[in-house]
Amino acid sequence: MVEHDALDATREAYDAAAPTYAELFRDALRDSPLDRGILGVFAELAAARGGGQVADLGCGPGHITAYLDELGLTAFGVDASPVMIELARQAYPRLRFDVGSMAALDIADGALGGVLSRWSIIHTPPEELPVVLAEFQRVLAPGGHLLVGFSATDDASHPTQVFDHAVTPAHRWWPDHLAATLRESGLAEVARTVREPQPTDRRQFREVHLLARKAQAGTA
Repeated sequence: MVEHDALDATREAYDAAAPTYAELFRDALRDSPLDRGILGVFAELAAARGGGQVADLGCGPGHITAYLDELGLTAFGVDASPVMIELARQAYPRLRFDVGSMAALDIADGALGGVLSRWSIIHTPPEELPVVLAEFQRVLAPGGHLLVGFSATDDASHPTQVFDHAVTPAHRWWPDHLAATLRESGLAEVARTVREPQPTDRRQFREVHLLARKAQAGTA
């Protein structure tokens, strides 16, 4: 019930904010060389597994899905918000976008070379995160990669912290805690990037990307 309540609240909040959100973030990568760089690394690694097919989970209006397509991947987006998905389909009619939940993906086991989750797990209640990460692990091909982006807490004694997100309440994560949860789900950290808050940022939070890998078949 907790997961469904949280998902319903997130869906309703993003449905209401979708047009404004899409306009605000349409060109977000243009001035973000660090984000383009880590997405490029992820794309290169993902291309070698699962036929280069990648799911952008929590895709919103589809601008990152489209960027992955530009990098040569067979990318598709999934989001809980029907309004976000409709905007993505209108903006990028050549690409595939589906309404769905990260906790119950309509994707076959081992089908993907990569899973991208940028600022989507922040709306997952901490007690439900292992279920979501298990889904990420399930749909990845052996050797496939996950790239997860999130806002980081700066207090190791509190592995998660609630904050007042502009759309709906969200969670910050202590990076080492999230990396440990990934390991428990069968996803080993490969690398991480940390962007320190800038004076112009509305929120003075560190932004972290963790890159993790699913083990090859027959390996630990």
